[in-house]
Amino acid sequence: MLPIDLKEELSRTTYPGRGMITGISPDGKYAVCAYFIMGRSENSRNRVFVKDGAGIRTEAYDPSKVKDPSLIIYAPVRVLEEYTIISNGDQTDTIYDGLKNGLSFAASLKKREFEPDAPNYTPRISCLMKLKKNGMKYRMSIIKSADGDPSGTIRSTFVYEKPLKGEGRFLHTYMGDGSPLPSFEGEPTRVSIEDTTIDAFTETVWSSLNTENRVSLFTRFIDLKSQVYDTRIVNKNGGTI
Repeated sequence: MLPIDLKEELSRTTYPGRGMITGISPDGKYAVCAYFIMGRSENSRNRVFVKDGAGIRTEAYDPSKVKDPSLIIYAPVRVLEEYTIISNGDQTDTIYDGLKNGLSFAASLKKREFEPDAPNYTPRISCLMKLKKNGMKYRMSIIKSADGDPSGTIRSTFVYEKPLKGEGRFLHTYMGDGSPLPSFEGEPTRVSIEDTTIDAFTETVWSSLNTENRVSLFTRFIDLKSQVYDTRIVNKNGGTI
C-alpha cells in the first residue's frame, strides 16, 4: 500500500488538533520534521512559536488575553546531543530529563498520562528522533484515555528504525472536530514527503491546514551527513520567522 499524500491527509479534517510529522526527504539527504498547533478557542489561538536555543517554545501573542497557560505554554521541541524531542506538552521536558538520566523514551513517559482537560482528555503525543552517521531513526508515542474514559490509560509506542526516502509518519491528537473531541486512533499515518527543500515542505504543510483553525507551525530539515539543521516557524499571528 502506497503512503497517503501529505496534503490530502492534512486537509482531511478541519481540526486534527496538534500534530507532528517525521520522515526522510525524497532525495535521502535530510531528516524532516514538523510540529503544528491549531485552536478553536481564543485561549488556544492566542499563541506563537518562538526560537529557544536549538528548540522552540510557545508564547502568548497577547499576554492580557491568557486565561489558562497550563496546557498551552510549553516547549514543543528540545534538542539533546543527537536527539531531537518533539511533543504537544510539557512532556518534552520529561523526555529530555529522562534521557539525561539514562532512561529510555518509553520509560521517561511512564509517569505521564493524557491531559486533564475533560471531557476531551487530549492525548499526549511525542516523538524522539535520533541522528546517526548518515541516517536517522525515530520513535513516536501516544498516551490517551480508554476511549474517553479517564479511569483507563492506553500507551502506544511505535519504532521506525530504517525510515524510507520520501515518506514519514503523521501523528495528531484528534480524529476530527467534535464535542468531545475524538482521540487519534491506530498507528501513525504513513504519508508521502515529496518536497526536497524546507521552504516547499513548510508551504505544503501550512497551506494544507484549515485556515481558520491553524495557529503555528515549526519545520526542520537536518542534513544527515553534517547534522546541520535549517528551521522555519510560521505563526498566524506574527508571520514567518
